[in-house]
Amino acid sequence: MNSSYIPIAITPWADSAATPDQDAFHTAFIKNFIVVFLWFFINSVNGTLVVTFFKHRVFYENPRYMLFIHMVVNDMLQLTLAVTLHVVSYIFRSINVSVCCFLLLMAQVSTMNTPLNLTAMAIERYVAICNPLRHSQICTVRRTHILIAVIWAAGLAPPASDLFILLAMQPIRFFHSSLQCYSLNIFRSPYLVYKNQASNSVYLSCVGLTVMYTYIRVLFAAQAATTDRSSAAKARNTILLHGVQFLMCMLSYVIPLLDFVLLGLFPAKRTVILFVNYLIANVLPRFLSPIIYGVRDEKFRKHLKVYLFCKSAFQKIAPTNAHSLKIT
Repeated sequence: MNSSYIPIAITPWADSAATPDQDAFHTAFIKNFIVVFLWFFINSVNGTLVVTFFKHRVFYENPRYMLFIHMVVNDMLQLTLAVTLHVVSYIFRSINVSVCCFLLLMAQVSTMNTPLNLTAMAIERYVAICNPLRHSQICTVRRTHILIAVIWAAGLAPPASDLFILLAMQPIRFFHSSLQCYSLNIFRSPYLVYKNQASNSVYLSCVGLTVMYTYIRVLFAAQAATTDRSSAAKARNTILLHGVQFLMCMLSYVIPLLDFVLLGLFPAKRTVILFVNYLIANVLPRFLSPIIYGVRDEKFRKHLKVYLFCKSAFQKIAPTNAHSLKIT
């Protein structure tokens, strides 16, 4: 099985459905332990960022931070679905097609949301630097809410069309049957593969061109600025990070080719290659981007430190207070 079978070319996780039969029990246990541990650790870190965001009103009234935390929440959802599909492929040989469809389609939506959200964040920084006088008028909280809704609608469109086509092509009994949960088993029509390759090309080309355009414009603005050069330079670096994150999103397209090359060179290492590529394409990007954006932002970093310090201090004081109550 190859991850390129996934209509939206999202992840190598669907390939894990083929690996359980080839893995010894201890190997399967170690793989799933690593995946679940990374899921717990990454989502715990990202959850801390979410809690910090909602504890301070200054963040959820700022479009920039609203888009950032939306990306964090979306990444948490995407990682949870990726890990669920990976673990399910080892626990159950087959699951209900309707449940599998839901998991695959939600994974497609959450993965497509990431580059769209990066586009929105790049545009917001572009407006802030290149048109600062109108930034507060253009980038409002209400418009940011609408933009997030548009991101979800745009991310939902390709998977929804896949589902409608599947409903038209397959009888109802197909959705009550049980199969191994990977995309080739569900979306069997070659037409869907070609359709999604075309839609992916359009989506990601628009994202790449937008990020490149905003970076170039902000770069020129930073060079021409006579005042507030530091803000322009920070915005330029932020959009550059968006470009790096966009390239990380493109790993989903590179991994199938890398699988093909490496499996041809090292066929005996099939399960190891697929698992390592799965971690690189699905787990690593979910960890790096929120940390990079959250930690490098001075305002967010300051509030995050306050939250973590107060939490640890409370945990140290609470046992002492409980002990004193018992004594009295």
